[in-house]
Amino acid sequence: MNNTTKNRLNDKLFQYLGIISTFIGLILLAVFIFNILQTGLQRLDWNFLISLPSRFPEKAGIFTALMGTFWMLILTIIISVTLGVSAGIYLEEYTKKGFFSRILEINISNLVGVPSVIYGILGLSLFNRTLGLGGSLLAGSMTLSLLIIPVIIVTTRESLKAVPKTIKEAAYALGATRWQTIWKQLLPASSGSIITGVILALARAIGEAAPLIVVGALVYVPFAPSSPMDDYTLLPIQIFNWTSRPQVEFQANASAGIIVLLFITFFMNGVCIYLRNKWQKKVKW
Repeated sequence: MNNTTKNRLNDKLFQYLGIISTFIGLILLAVFIFNILQTGLQRLDWNFLISLPSRFPEKAGIFTALMGTFWMLILTIIISVTLGVSAGIYLEEYTKKGFFSRILEINISNLVGVPSVIYGILGLSLFNRTLGLGGSLLAGSMTLSLLIIPVIIVTTRESLKAVPKTIKEAAYALGATRWQTIWKQLLPASSGSIITGVILALARAIGEAAPLIVVGALVYVPFAPSSPMDDYTLLPIQIFNWTSRPQVEFQANASAGIIVLLFITFFMNGVCIYLRNKWQKKVKW
């Protein structure tokens, strides 16, 4: 058997393994979603969305967790997008390529794979104790920002690299400054990819519970937050709290909460796909 035949057999083998793995994954996902819908839809209604937590499962709702999630999402967007995109632009367009920049790039790439609970410990030490923010929404959002900023930096840099150099050279040839070139040409051309990466990073952050538990997110909060310094809880933490209860009725509440969380995640991913497709149709090199 020659090498060509072996390569073809290996390609077919990996292709079949990929198809089988994808099929099994889809089946497991379908079973999971079916069980969640079967249990949670009977509990999901308007009162469930606007009710406060309660020790009685039929009266318990997700209003405080939902508001905490929205507050956390907004604050994390403000912090992480501002710092992440700015850092990505600086590292790609302003820093000189050398030993220091390579070390910095390697460290940023490594930070993407750090377990989320490590960021929780860092946030507890830096934001809760050193800055005295306590278990507030602001401390939690800053911790989540630390978690996804490396992802946004890498996405921003790769998006800027994907823009043809001819666009940059043409801007410089017409007398544009470096910042004018970045602001008027590079960012508009790469905005679709950057926004896609940001939304995917935020979708990951919304599902995180471990780092926020470390920095002081509460399991039970009887009021909705009204400022960045308030105590809070989130949908993943509320779901975890209900699944740990012995009453069967709380399992239905947890399933309904999972449906809401999945809807938010799927909606963000849908927006991401829409923006990516729109950008690909608009920008053709």
